[in-house]
Amino acid sequence: MRHPPRSVLLAVAGTVALVAAALTPVVTAQGAVPACTVEYSVTGQWDAGFQGAVKITNNASALSSWNLTFDFANGQKVTQGWSARWSQSGTTVTASNESWNGALGTGASVSAGFIASTAGANAVPAAFKLNGTTCNTSTQPGPTTPTPTPTAPPTTDPPGTGDGPPALHVQGNKLVDAAGGTRRLLGVNRSGGEFMCVQGRGIWDGPVDDAAVRAIADWGVGAVRIPLNEECWLGLSHIDAAYRGAAYVNAVKELVARVEAHGMTPIVELHWTYGQYTGNSAGCSDVHAGCQKPMPDMQYTPSFWTSVADTFKSDQAVVFDLFNEPYPDRATSTTAQAWQCWRDGGTCPGIGYQVAGMQDLVDAVRATGARNVVLAGGLAYSNDLSQWLTYRPSDPTGNLAAAYHVYNFNSCASASCWNSTLAPVAAQVPLVAGEIGENTCSHGFVDQVMKWFDDRGLSYLGWTWNAWDCSSGPSLITSYDGTPTAYGTGLRDHLRALGG
Repeated sequence: MRHPPRSVLLAVAGTVALVAAALTPVVTAQGAVPACTVEYSVTGQWDAGFQGAVKITNNASALSSWNLTFDFANGQKVTQGWSARWSQSGTTVTASNESWNGALGTGASVSAGFIASTAGANAVPAAFKLNGTTCNTSTQPGPTTPTPTPTAPPTTDPPGTGDGPPALHVQGNKLVDAAGGTRRLLGVNRSGGEFMCVQGRGIWDGPVDDAAVRAIADWGVGAVRIPLNEECWLGLSHIDAAYRGAAYVNAVKELVARVEAHGMTPIVELHWTYGQYTGNSAGCSDVHAGCQKPMPDMQYTPSFWTSVADTFKSDQAVVFDLFNEPYPDRATSTTAQAWQCWRDGGTCPGIGYQVAGMQDLVDAVRATGARNVVLAGGLAYSNDLSQWLTYRPSDPTGNLAAAYHVYNFNSCASASCWNSTLAPVAAQVPLVAGEIGENTCSHGFVDQVMKWFDDRGLSYLGWTWNAWDCSSGPSLITSYDGTPTAYGTGLRDHLRALGG
């Protein structure tokens, strides 16, 4: 969903870079200033890999290009990175500037990040060289053991939630648990994580403590979709340090744990991404992740999904929704071009940045070993699934489902369209309506949607559990204690009836 006008986008600027959330300050001895300093940190670690960051400061004459080298001592291998061109030969890692961040003036800094594999020990590199000159370094070793699965805060589950949501996988056209029982994802979206951080206003829009999550569960909700921002997750430096990197990742992990503690399935979803787009239906002209873009970007999105998948791959109750609302059809001249862009990415007509296609994102997730269920939404802001089966990406695990969004103002918003375009998809793969809603502050339209989906045993989630003015966009509540709008009343009463 494109957000209501109340979400005023703040201007963001600065070098696109990645830094750790809490780097140790550089400390130098009194006397001559070193030619360069490097801050190195491990911002996340798991069984077979880790995420790292470097911040380079040039204290000498201005540079028009830069080249950083360092050596790993424990067999670590860089697999991908951002804000630099990363390569590795033997133990030596090289990070060279991109075309847009090569200038490094006296006293200026630039940051970059990477993901690497490791087989155990993960010692901090002993020395760094900038354009061949040895730098005085400050290091933050970070975690030395794999990051544990987040522990849910103490809570008493509401009636009927059991011990948490089940691990899910795809069986034919159904989502099923380990025992083969069919599961539907019925619930709400919890917006905020996609826009608050990039606007410098926090991480969540409203409370997400145990009481607030319990209020969601009390509606009979079985699944919560959590929109995210890739720049905040990866920790790009133009974002307030309190809302990026480790601070943001930990906040997401805590919310996922609370959602699971109340027996609900968490759906982590990529909503706002990097890449400048000023064409038809552009949401903003900003290169940063400040609005909905037509497609995910190759520069950061595969790295985002690698990190997210590594974070949650040990918990198959977590569902991955690859990209909120693709709309390459607004940029390209033909439907075939749009679907090809959607699946394959690369250079897409009308889109000025390199696109990561759905196949790229599935590949990024599966390369981590994650077998979590993955959702992929179609064209026209996920409202068009007419050629989804033809262009669906390949998933070696078979755990791929189709995502669909529908509002009363969409093109495909009637039973006749659902019968012709959704039913064939739902006959072959699980179908999840990740967003349903209407801009009337009423629930007549979503009542029709829910009936159609109920009759076929399909999944749906209402947009959105935020206390906004429902006249500016579909909002389910007037207060985070769960007080519903008229629109929310329709969804709440229906979910409770299904649960009863």
